[in-house]
Amino acid sequence: MGQQGNSINDLLPSLSANSKPSSIGCSVIPIINKLQDIFASFGGELSKIQLPQVAVIGSQSSGKSSVLEALVGRDFLPRGCDICTRRPLVLQLENRPTQSDSDDGREWGEFLHLPGKRFYDFSKIRREIQAETEREAGYNKGVSDKQIRLKISSQNVLPITLVDLPGITKVPVGDQPSDIEAKIRKMIMSYIRQEACIILAVSPANSDLATSDALQMAREADPAGSRTIGVITKLDIMDRGTNACNLLLGKVVPLHLGYIGVVNRSQEDINKNRKIAEALAYEEQFFRDHHTLKIYNGLSDRCGIPQLAKKLNQILEQHIRKVLPRLKAELNSHFFAVVEELCTYGEVGESKVELGVVLLNILTKYCEDFSAMVDGKSREMSTKELSGGARIHFIFQSIFVKSLEQVDPCEDLSDDDIRTAIQNATGPRNALFVPEVPFEVLVRRQIARLLDPSLQCLRFVYDELIMMSRACEATETLRFPMLRKHMDEVMGKFLREGLKPAERMIVNIVEMEMDYINSSHPNFLGGNKAVELAMQQVRLSEDRNDVETVRTSEKGQKSGAVLVKSFVNGVVPYQVLFFIFLGMKKNNRREDVC
Repeated sequence: MGQQGNSINDLLPSLSANSKPSSIGCSVIPIINKLQDIFASFGGELSKIQLPQVAVIGSQSSGKSSVLEALVGRDFLPRGCDICTRRPLVLQLENRPTQSDSDDGREWGEFLHLPGKRFYDFSKIRREIQAETEREAGYNKGVSDKQIRLKISSQNVLPITLVDLPGITKVPVGDQPSDIEAKIRKMIMSYIRQEACIILAVSPANSDLATSDALQMAREADPAGSRTIGVITKLDIMDRGTNACNLLLGKVVPLHLGYIGVVNRSQEDINKNRKIAEALAYEEQFFRDHHTLKIYNGLSDRCGIPQLAKKLNQILEQHIRKVLPRLKAELNSHFFAVVEELCTYGEVGESKVELGVVLLNILTKYCEDFSAMVDGKSREMSTKELSGGARIHFIFQSIFVKSLEQVDPCEDLSDDDIRTAIQNATGPRNALFVPEVPFEVLVRRQIARLLDPSLQCLRFVYDELIMMSRACEATETLRFPMLRKHMDEVMGKFLREGLKPAERMIVNIVEMEMDYINSSHPNFLGGNKAVELAMQQVRLSEDRNDVETVRTSEKGQKSGAVLVKSFVNGVVPYQVLFFIFLGMKKNNRREDVC
């Protein structure tokens, strides 16, 4: 654990006050870039870690793209009069010193989504950016917050990480939604609100700096202005008789990190494919001529793309120095959490014997957990709801018994049904005694109604067993998702195979009860006892002078009138026997369940 923990410390070296900025810039910034690529690939919790970077913000046509191209020294970004940056472009500049004779010194670019493929033609880089943008954001001015990551390796750049964000717009065009301004502002704020992010606010010199959208958003995210750099573009097209001295000195809108003034290529220069080198030479001449006029005298450290690149590099290095302790602590925290989780999965087995032991342990643990849930001995017992064996016991004792008690033995059975059944059983003769055949026919029909509650109980138990099998997920099975899937399939097949025999058994039991009506059961009341009970009901009703309220059963209200008349004539009604027998059957089912 100690050696593993030191890997983060080795990756991010400690910084002392005596460390040279150049060494930090050449060693740590590439490591930060590599961490960004790793976090972007894996996502999840890693993507939430804030890494130092420079976010470039500004309104449309403020000159953001020209500034970035001038820093690289190459023309590689999509250009146009409308919105061009429609996805965040993470631009990693890598300074590649000549290390061997085999290095021809050529500049190249590489996209994260195309690893290993180097672009030496920067016009192809532009086309790839356009293709990736259209693939995600469409072909008609739509925007997306998914990043495009591009690394440019050159001997002529300083190591910097820049994020080119979509320009702030006001009026939606093309496929842009009506709230495009709010969406772009939300996207920009998600970057510049991070304390590890340096804000590069680009504003044109030919507009009022106090109304700059970039500075307004930067002030909202960075009220103190401690991590905001202002860039004043288009100094060469300011009105005659005006200059940007007050802007560069921070007298209009103060910033702790100050301002840098630059001269961009014009649209005409872009249309004529004027090279970046020529534009930089024109910029140098522009400031040199103005120094002659003493307009920008004393501001040479705040003018020009080279000064901007140098300042960005130095500020990013200092910012890394500032946030590095927190970053190391956060990375170590995630690292140890992952190592601790990995230890719970056990050692990695290489031989078949070791793999067999691991598999056997997993299956044994699964069986033990399943048995513990059935017996109520699970270590993770719930206090909120019934589960496992307790749930199955509840299904039998409460749900099943209640469903049996809800079966009304006299439902859909009227006096006329009984009378008709008796008459059909006697044929052409008058009945001196009530035959048993209609009694058995009617009883069988009612016994068959016990089948549905029994099958429903079976289904409830089956569902609970399935839930138990899925709940027995050992920590070890997280390493083997295919094993877990196969275990679920095997367990589900096993329970389904036991479901059909159980259904056949229940059906057979009900059919057995229907085939033989056990009138010899001790709880079965014969004719004499039935007559005695009936006469007691008659006498009770006569005492109350309400013969019409005689009830032979709590649920047999429909047969009251026939019973009274039958008792008076001395005839034993078989519906009384029928009620008693069905009550006996229900009691038998309940005793069997208990």
